[in-house]
Amino acid sequence: MYQIPFYDTIHRFYAIYLVDVNTLMKKLRAAVIGIGHLGKEHARVYHGLSNVELVALCDVDKTKAEKAESIGVKFTTDFHDLLDSIDIASVATPTTTHFSIAKEILNAGVHVLIEKPITNRLEEADELIELAKQKNLTLQVGHLERYNAGLRRIEQIARNIRFIEVHRLGPFTPRIADCGVVLDLMIHDIDIVLQLVKSEIESIDAIGINVLTPFEDIANVRIKFKNHAIADLTASRLTPEAQRKIRIFQEDAYISLDYVAQSAQIFRKASLPAALFGGKISREQIDIQKEEPLKAELEDFAHSVTRGSLNGKPDVAARDALKVALQILESIKANAPQPLHAS
Repeated sequence: MYQIPFYDTIHRFYAIYLVDVNTLMKKLRAAVIGIGHLGKEHARVYHGLSNVELVALCDVDKTKAEKAESIGVKFTTDFHDLLDSIDIASVATPTTTHFSIAKEILNAGVHVLIEKPITNRLEEADELIELAKQKNLTLQVGHLERYNAGLRRIEQIARNIRFIEVHRLGPFTPRIADCGVVLDLMIHDIDIVLQLVKSEIESIDAIGINVLTPFEDIANVRIKFKNHAIADLTASRLTPEAQRKIRIFQEDAYISLDYVAQSAQIFRKASLPAALFGGKISREQIDIQKEEPLKAELEDFAHSVTRGSLNGKPDVAARDALKVALQILESIKANAPQPLHAS
């Protein structure tokens, strides 16, 4: 049998190693499509990442060119102009456009991160996921709370969950004009609850009220799971001050997390003697290393393109969250009061 000379083996090893290193060190060329509130933040973060080169911004509003000029990148009103010159793209456009834009980006062989929700129709989400699989591309969805340092710490502690209570409240903003609070706000918490509970859903009972828009501006849902866990979620865009809190009740503890402050506490029943004589409860501040969730999210997106990631090959969890959100909307519709008819 022919033996490869030792020095040839070493030479080939270093050749392969250098190719891999060069591939990893090559900056990903990025574009942001949709330069609204979230798109501007994506551009800011990409512009600061060491392994990403922000090359272009895109928006149908020509006045957004000022943002591109301020950071020295190309601007266009047509994302098709960019597809031959980028490796990754963030889509931060209205939800109704997510499917059509992301489909063309994937067909061009470009990895894509879509702001949540993935789409507003389940069949469209399924089509994007199948397309990403066929082309071996990263399809990730911007469920930002996944990257909240507080939640990441809580996930290490939570177990045998019995009840979850979530409040996601904030003031009204006219920039969200194509959906209600379920797809705009509550979907964050749906995604997190599904990750925490890890059980099939038994029933969904929801109510929603429209106040300032044609869509639900306040919504509440109770989700019962087959493992007997229950989640109670409330979302509102009519509250003066922002509140983002999740409370987790499990067999041995109660955990409280403030998403905004990235702070959490865990309450446990005290040791047995103390519990017998007075029912004492201990409180512990959970140690959290704070970080910017969007930066962590976009770093993970870039990582999923270069090395692979659980979140990006493709983002089936985002599709599951959309499915539940649409079921909640159906429940809201079914529970809506019927109009009174004059006799």
